[in-house]
Amino acid sequence: MTAAADGYPPRVDHQRSNEIQALLEGVPLPASRDVLVAYAYAQDPSAAHELEQLPEREYDRLDAVGDALLRPPKPPQPPPRAPRAESGRPPGGDDYVTAFPSSGAVRPSAPRSNPPQQTIEQQTKLQNEQKARQEG
Repeated sequence: MTAAADGYPPRVDHQRSNEIQALLEGVPLPASRDVLVAYAYAQDPSAAHELEQLPEREYDRLDAVGDALLRPPKPPQPPPRAPRAESGRPPGGDDYVTAFPSSGAVRPSAPRSNPPQQTIEQQTKLQNEQKARQEG
């Protein structure tokens, strides 16, 4: 048997997969894994054991059984990570959960070196200059 890309060996090789598909020629399809195992057990108990390793689902074609036999078993998945606790206040403070926050309001926590009124005046002056250039 050769190792698959993920490092796990396939359940069976190609020759054995073809043998098991030939063994299952008379089984009515679609069939569940348990039906395939029961049918194969009467023919070849070792094939039934190999079919027991298949995922539990309906198989509508013998080729699907062969493909499932050739696929390596899925490695165990680690449990999902638990979410981290909140790291502080949400962005925007209380307005984050307010349905209709008052937008555009200047927060009183502005730095002293850049008072809100000074910023508003600078922006107004810039807008007036841009408007004059566009009209002129």
